[in-house]
Amino acid sequence: QLQLVESGGGLVQPGGSLRLSCAASGFTFDYYVIGWFRQAPGKEREGVSCISSSGGSTNYADSVKGRFTISRDNAKNTVYLQMNSLKPEDTAVYYCAADRWAGRSLTPAVYDYWGQGTPVTVSS
Repeated sequence: QLQLVESGGGLVQPGGSLRLSCAASGFTFDYYVIGWFRQAPGKEREGVSCISSSGGSTNYADSVKGRFTISRDNAKNTVYLQMNSLKPEDTAVYYCAADRWAGRSLTPAVYDYWGQGTPVTVSS
């Protein structure tokens, strides 16, 4: 019943932009912190960004600060990740996740609910 569905991934050239969406259903969306995570082949899943339940507070990994922006529209039960100035090292499967009490954490183990991911490839 609790579902998160990512979309918007694809192939993009270095320096390009992509906007990911995370659509939620089956829970009280505006009670939950939402995070974005990514996992490249052979590497551990890492936190990218998270946003508070109201949208008033955000947190970013150092590797994406100044390039990525997280936002949410609670009326649409959707969180977005705008990715600009993309680099090859951003290539990964991107996941959204939800937790009621995650706070500012970008640690995957903190989050209870996960989507299935959307792949992003940055290559020329």
